[in-house]
Amino acid sequence: MSLKFTNTLSKKKEDFITINPNQVKIYCCGVTVYDLCHLGHARSYLNWDVLRRFLIWKGFEVKFVQNFTDIDDKIINRAKREGCSTDELSERNIDEFHKDMDTLSILRPSSMPRATKCLHQIINFIEELEQKKVAYSSNGDVYFSVDKHKNYGKLSGREIENQIDNAAGRLKINQEESKKNSLDFALWKKSKSGEISYSSPWGNGRPGWHIECSAMVKQELGESIDIHLGGSDLIFPHHENEIAQSEACNGKELAKYWLHNGMVNVGGEKMSKSLGNFTTIRALLEEGISPMTLRFFVLQTNYRKPLDFTEKALKAASKGWERLNKCLSFGHIYNIKAQDINGIKLDKAIKKSINRELDENSFKLLSDFEKYMDDDLNTSGALSILFELSQPIRKYINFLKGKDINEVEKDELNQVFNKWQLLSELAGVLGLKVNLKQESTKNKLEIDTNKIEELIKKRSLAKANKDFLIADKIRTDLRNIGIELIDKPKGLTEWKLLSD
Repeated sequence: MSLKFTNTLSKKKEDFITINPNQVKIYCCGVTVYDLCHLGHARSYLNWDVLRRFLIWKGFEVKFVQNFTDIDDKIINRAKREGCSTDELSERNIDEFHKDMDTLSILRPSSMPRATKCLHQIINFIEELEQKKVAYSSNGDVYFSVDKHKNYGKLSGREIENQIDNAAGRLKINQEESKKNSLDFALWKKSKSGEISYSSPWGNGRPGWHIECSAMVKQELGESIDIHLGGSDLIFPHHENEIAQSEACNGKELAKYWLHNGMVNVGGEKMSKSLGNFTTIRALLEEGISPMTLRFFVLQTNYRKPLDFTEKALKAASKGWERLNKCLSFGHIYNIKAQDINGIKLDKAIKKSINRELDENSFKLLSDFEKYMDDDLNTSGALSILFELSQPIRKYINFLKGKDINEVEKDELNQVFNKWQLLSELAGVLGLKVNLKQESTKNKLEIDTNKIEELIKKRSLAKANKDFLIADKIRTDLRNIGIELIDKPKGLTEWKLLSD
């Protein structure tokens, strides 16, 4: 089966064919940095992270660009309320954005341009539109003339006469008086007295929201790209306007494929501040929800469908991730070093392993995983493969309880390790990162192997000095937090995590 995506532009599922062989250029609309990121951002950027990881796993060379809108009415108003500059507010929230995304194991983009750092490109872009007679200036503002772009509405499917005026609330009220057509949208906005502004051929002002992305796409990726990403709330007017101004300027198709993720609902209602059901990523994490539980929860639903966020659904996701994480921890439970088993580093994108020893069933599961992902990123189906692959690993973990790993059948152990390696690799494609955290009735300990080895040395020294009370206490303390010590000949001591 070939890789297929549902293209918002054609309204159907299409084979994915790149502009240049084995190279993929992707642009993702980023955040306006006036506040912390919310659950909707998590849903969007987690899905696009999986898209990127999957393409890399399949062997594509991917350039992934995501912007920051760092000048906007919301930023200006928030900075005034907080008594700081817009630059200070933006810098702070950019730092917080990176903290949230890093915690969720979302790969950092190839580049992250900012609107205020691309003013020269934005101004040049607007001047080209003026030269082509599809933009006009009026009292310090510059507008795109919608009726001069014959394909306007092709993404959203709306007719010009039915378009929503002043959509998304991004235009100033007094701008309406300057426009030739009420549907024309701002490319450059004249600044108010005392408001932050930048010099331009039309006077002091700042760029409109839509023009930022068109200029950054051209600067970072060229005139035409393979995939443009965003939430479904951006289809109109933002992406519609991007297409209009980019294709009018460049005379080329802006993007071959437009992918949009569905919105987040909370208890059946769309998440919004006005309804009081708005929650940030930071708040969820501070409540004790693990980053991988949140990622697992998001991936249970196809990216295009609405995601219903409920406490019950989140608890179910937590239990599901706990089961999967236990199997992903297998190689670490028995303290097998990564280099001994060609371990997968899950904190970065991986490429598909070629040299592997798989039995017939594992090979079929690998094939089914890829088929699911090839079918418009069916992450729910992909997760089902991970659980099927984990079943024999879970059984073997139970089999090994109380046994010394050096005394079990080596061929059988190798077969399980091969399954574990495949499980780790496929989990890595979904960005699911093993969490070596063992729950016990008394304590929670994030496993620190250096600390454990240090305690083992102290115990060995205590035994050598015949201080058996201290030696026994160290063994008991470690066992209470889920670590079992195994004394070997010649004074060696190994350790493993106790299985639930």
